[in-house]
Amino acid sequence: MTEQEYQSKVIKQMTKQGFYCLKLIKTNKNGIPDILCIKPNKVLFIEVKALDGVVSPLQKYRINELKNNGFECVVKYAPE
Repeated sequence: MTEQEYQSKVIKQMTKQGFYCLKLIKTNKNGIPDILCIKPNKVLFIEVKALDGVVSPLQKYRINELKNNGFECVVKYAPE
């Protein structure tokens, strides 16, 4: 499964859980996670990677930055 295919699957799963999901393509900050999922009183950022994907140092920095500002961030790896 490609990273793009898995992103679509994750968006569908999160939408079924009641989230409004946005695929973040271009932001003013490089390294921001791929998907923003929101619902009342809940914000979740998801970085999606292929099974052999690697989180870059900039992505790690942004994930930590978001967490330090009180946001939940996760990295999801595509299944085999």
